[in-house]
Amino acid sequence: MFNSLSEKLESAFKNLKGEARINDLNIANTVKDIRRALIDADVNFKIAKEFTDKVRDKAVGEKVMNAISPGQLMVKIVQDELTELMGGTEAQFTITGNPAIILVAGLQGSGKTTFTGKLAHYLKTKKAKSVLLVAADIYRPAAIDQLTVLAEQVGVDVYSERDNKDVVSIALNAIKEAKSKNKNVIIIDTAGRLAIDEVMMTEVANIKSAVNPAEILFVVDAMTGQDAVNTAKAFNDRLDFTGVVLTKLDGDTRGGAALSIKYTVNKPIKFSSSGEKMDTLDVFYPDRMAQRILGMGDITSLVEKAQSQYDEAEAKRLEKKIRKNQFDFQDFTDQLQQIKKMGNLKDLMGMIPGVGKAMKDIDIKDDAFKGIEAMISSMTAFERANPDSLTPSRKLRIAKGSGKDITEINAFMKQFEQMKQMMKTMNNMPMGGRFPGMKGMRN
Repeated sequence: MFNSLSEKLESAFKNLKGEARINDLNIANTVKDIRRALIDADVNFKIAKEFTDKVRDKAVGEKVMNAISPGQLMVKIVQDELTELMGGTEAQFTITGNPAIILVAGLQGSGKTTFTGKLAHYLKTKKAKSVLLVAADIYRPAAIDQLTVLAEQVGVDVYSERDNKDVVSIALNAIKEAKSKNKNVIIIDTAGRLAIDEVMMTEVANIKSAVNPAEILFVVDAMTGQDAVNTAKAFNDRLDFTGVVLTKLDGDTRGGAALSIKYTVNKPIKFSSSGEKMDTLDVFYPDRMAQRILGMGDITSLVEKAQSQYDEAEAKRLEKKIRKNQFDFQDFTDQLQQIKKMGNLKDLMGMIPGVGKAMKDIDIKDDAFKGIEAMISSMTAFERANPDSLTPSRKLRIAKGSGKDITEINAFMKQFEQMKQMMKTMNNMPMGGRFPGMKGMRN
């Protein structure tokens, strides 16, 4: 995510490396490189120039304290300006009305329908809402089927009328359905087009007038850069939407849409989305995104993802086992499942300061643990609970069952024992240890 932009900004800050203080010359060189980096990221020239003018004005005359280098000060100034450019603070998501109505709009291919499913999952699991999805895309082949499949995945109902070509009546009938079934949130998935046209804009505007939604969300493919910003402006002129959703942030995202859209339409980015899994929707925090763009990671979001999977009773149980050196293969498997629920592995690694840059050229697949899980799945329940019971004959059987070589089984066993010792050592420290899914707190 934003790898190219991050690298070019880092290169720009090198103008200040070794400098004792900020001066007009090194500021000018740094600002010039920052502006070029933004333009290369498909940020509008006017926005890039205004941004760098603000950075230069803040940097000029700044005194550098002994503990801060000119480079660090410039990074802080750029971080603050990036945060402000993307909205400053978290935008509120309004769920009012009985039922609350959310209208989702955007071009075809932007990830709009997938986002609709993700939003339903978010509202159901994070906000305890009873959600009804509404299939108001009557043009795209299989659009209703796609929404139905997504609804089944997240465990919510979907309303559709396959033979009705009047989207306004579909939306109004869906509201009646929601009230009869005590649904407190309706999400309307509207039709998209390959390009903006008058029929499309009129149709979605008519739905808005008929249902009076609490939120109108415009979905943007983050990989389309400045084109996405221009499309957002056209939609906003007709719909006056309440917020933006950035999708496909796990792709080759240059950053133009994220950095330009708030400035252009003066509407906040409310959510960001990556991947196809239904749990990969995040509230958009401008300050955290600025940190990630600058290679600082995002520990806050990483901790929140870990806490969302945290079970206090399970953590205490595991801590006791670790202290007694009784952590077994079943415990290890359970922890792997917790990690996998947190999201894409490479994205998670990118949230750790300094790791994202180191991992940028390394392909970490979501099935990275598949081999280990196959080994453990080939064990009996007794063997999973008693790692020391693995005799050579048992290891050979496990190797055959998991499609692995005996040397791979032995290597995993060695790594597992090393990990157990490390975890035991960490839990004996004054502040307790840390392991994914656990707080490691002392009793």
